[in-house]
Amino acid sequence: MPRRAQEDTEPLLSSTHIDENDDQASSRKKLSYEEAVEKAGFGLFHWLLLVVCGWANASDAVEILCVSFLLPTARCDLHLTSADMGLLTASIFLGMMVGGYVWGYLADRRGRRSILVISLAVNGIFGAVASLAPSFWLFLLLRFFSGVGVGGSIPVIFSYFSEFQPRLRRGAMISALATFWMAGNILAAGVAWLVIPRTSLNAHWGWLNFQSWRLFVVLCSVPSLSSALIFRLFMPESPKFLMEARRETEALFVFQKMFKLNNRCATKPFPVPGLVIRSKDDEVKNRATSGSRCQQFNHQLKQALDPMKQLFVGPLASRSVVLLIIFFCISFGYYGLWMWFPELFKRAEDGGSPCTNVSRVQNSENESCYPVKTAVYMEGFVTAASNLPGNIFTILLMDRIGGKILLSVSLVASSMSVFIIYVVKTKAQSLIMSCVFSGVSVISWNALDVLGTELYPTQLRSSALGVFTGVGRVAAIMGNVVFGQLVDSNCAIPLLMVSALLLAGGLAALRLPQTKQTELT
Repeated sequence: MPRRAQEDTEPLLSSTHIDENDDQASSRKKLSYEEAVEKAGFGLFHWLLLVVCGWANASDAVEILCVSFLLPTARCDLHLTSADMGLLTASIFLGMMVGGYVWGYLADRRGRRSILVISLAVNGIFGAVASLAPSFWLFLLLRFFSGVGVGGSIPVIFSYFSEFQPRLRRGAMISALATFWMAGNILAAGVAWLVIPRTSLNAHWGWLNFQSWRLFVVLCSVPSLSSALIFRLFMPESPKFLMEARRETEALFVFQKMFKLNNRCATKPFPVPGLVIRSKDDEVKNRATSGSRCQQFNHQLKQALDPMKQLFVGPLASRSVVLLIIFFCISFGYYGLWMWFPELFKRAEDGGSPCTNVSRVQNSENESCYPVKTAVYMEGFVTAASNLPGNIFTILLMDRIGGKILLSVSLVASSMSVFIIYVVKTKAQSLIMSCVFSGVSVISWNALDVLGTELYPTQLRSSALGVFTGVGRVAAIMGNVVFGQLVDSNCAIPLLMVSALLLAGGLAALRLPQTKQTELT
């Protein structure tokens, strides 16, 4: 297609021109990726990029966490048991597991921006359509497809964002991006608090009783759809990916726009005549186009699986195994517990701990979901807002301490807070320790986001994050299923499992290499 070469960069860069007649500039030395990023400076472009990517990250948080907030009321309309609720919260993670590696692989081959647009659109469209599902199983299926979209945008957004950042600011900026997960969490909790208790918003259609929680599901899809539109219209492709794809002219366009926005008072254009582009073997690249259909399919399958193989050979093997362990532990613990907080708060509404009021729990399925108890959503909002101190702490100390130490310490602290949640006996104490868990566990996720982008080279970065988040989704599925099966009969077992796994993840993190202010390869 004649416009293919400009498709990824034209929306933001159409007014940019390179002075090709500058003989003096052409005599200068070509720059590497890290040198070009430094030369482009740091300023307005990076703050705009943070807002756009942050909104995408927040949209993923909203879509994932909205299910947990609708459970206390949707369980009546969809006739859900605790086991059904466990399957429902697990469904989006199953979709994320499927989408994580597929989208990650495509992002490393086709580009970050286009995959972000598609995955965010898939997330938002299926999320919105799910609001019309009249039955549990159809709702479950649509949430699964929404998860396929989320599984792509989460790992790709961090790869995309990190590849615009100068080395010395990368850790702090990725930590700032990770804080938007908190913003999405607070947004989901706040919208749930405002919308779900308002039964005046209910509408009765012939084939569907459109309750307020269904309107909440529609509203939760808006961030993803708007984010997809923003990326499609305004954002450029990653310059690091363009250089790896040997698209030097387009990469220069991106760097020049970065330079122009970051140095608005400058009178000269981006002072770089060219970039150092790695050579690639065209024979390997063209091999897929020759041979029979079967041979082409086998070659494409081998190419798709090759990044996964590279993660577990040579110097990358040990860190990959450790990260697999950490992603499993933190995903089982965090999502297994976090997705059930609103339901646990509901069960503790009359006082006491949700794990000790067995008789109340056994009778909860016979209780009416209406009128909606607004305190449940207020408590969810307070717990979500408790992410803020942990996010501020991470931004201030990430580049000073490094992701490895922050990850290990915060996982151990999270383990202790979950154990105390099991020990406490009152509703107030449970809420306080839930807030502590919220503030400490977010540090773990922020540190993991930084480490995940710095431990792998460009051609493997999105694939690696896709694989690890895929493993994390398996753990999240297991965590939610375990909670669903055991929360009514023995709440202690899942809580103690979460505590033990978080502790194991914290100890495993000590085996990772230190990546503080490292260069991206």
